[in-house]
Amino acid sequence: MSENSPEKKPEILDAEIVEETPVPPAQVPDPDYSESGVPSFEHVRDRIEQRYTTSLGSTELAGLGGKEDVASLDEKIADRDKAAKDKLAEIRRAMRER
Repeated sequence: MSENSPEKKPEILDAEIVEETPVPPAQVPDPDYSESGVPSFEHVRDRIEQRYTTSLGSTELAGLGGKEDVASLDEKIADRDKAAKDKLAEIRRAMRER
């Protein structure tokens, strides 16, 4: 028996129709970035200003916002620098004596 014989009826297939899925539109870059992904000057400036204001707020919350506190911190830094220079001079003297 061949497949084209009149005795055999063709088998009916039940299939569903699948519609084409829509292609998503091309992604448009954020307005703060160029098409190649480089941030704009305004975006960078805004980020820097945001970080600066955040740091100001955190120092105020930590209690270091007053002028007296800044002056005392400056004195501590100056004392530490002086101590470091003195120690370095001592080490250099010790190296020359050997």
